[in-house]
Amino acid sequence: MLLRIATAAVLIPIVIALGWWGPPPLLAAVACAVAILALFELFGLGDKVGLRAFKKWTYFCAALIFYSQYSEGLADTRSFSGGISVVRNAAAGLLSLDAALLVFVFGCVALGLATRRPLIEVLPAIAMSALGIFFVALPFSYIVRVNEIERVGKQLVLFTLVLVWAGDMLAYFVGKSFGRVKMAPALSPKKTWEGAIANVIASALVAVVFARWMQLDALTLIAIAAAANIAGQAGDLIESAYKRGASVKDSGALLPGHGGMLDRIDSLILAAPVVWILYQWLQGAIIST
Repeated sequence: MLLRIATAAVLIPIVIALGWWGPPPLLAAVACAVAILALFELFGLGDKVGLRAFKKWTYFCAALIFYSQYSEGLADTRSFSGGISVVRNAAAGLLSLDAALLVFVFGCVALGLATRRPLIEVLPAIAMSALGIFFVALPFSYIVRVNEIERVGKQLVLFTLVLVWAGDMLAYFVGKSFGRVKMAPALSPKKTWEGAIANVIASALVAVVFARWMQLDALTLIAIAAAANIAGQAGDLIESAYKRGASVKDSGALLPGHGGMLDRIDSLILAAPVVWILYQWLQGAIIST
């Protein structure tokens, strides 16, 4: 626990400083690097069970996804009557997310046809690469889009980070002290429903604080926080399933006391897209009324 606290004490100020003062290109680049480290660990788990991904291709396509999210966030799209849309102020070399995903798909097809691996390994390789792209790189890349939301992007990035951190901490202490009902004993024997409920409550309290700071409707932010928190807990559990399947305790040893990078961002992976989607939807609904 002391090692875990010491690592967090070093990393949290760095992450907060990056989220608040870091320019969008730097945040996108760092988030991409974090995702690739997480993919490296995920593919290590796959290797243990005989699922060898097309690793270099997946790393490259993950970088494309983060670039596309960055460039799409800078585009200003205006729609007019008659179904006409005009894109202004787009970053040079705008790459759509659709295009990035199609590059990945057709690249996997080409590799599957040209590989010198035994044919029995082609399907597992494509499946493992797709897992990395669609369950790690793509959802986590939405932290870049959150950062580029007009006026409140940087605050929403911090909101996403803090709701996950606060939820994890309260869940740990409540689960350890009062937890009785196991949540998913096959995946994570120490997790309890009491801890899971405390996790959601902590995120709601974070939402109340951030709503005052951001001057947003508190109920809207609480709804976003609760949904993101539940998604984050699901991300934590699915990562536990990966590790249990590979018979390991941690995805890596990069972060002392925390395990690997994938262990550290497992909740953020699914929380980030939920914050982005729900903010766009709920704020749009409030403005329209």
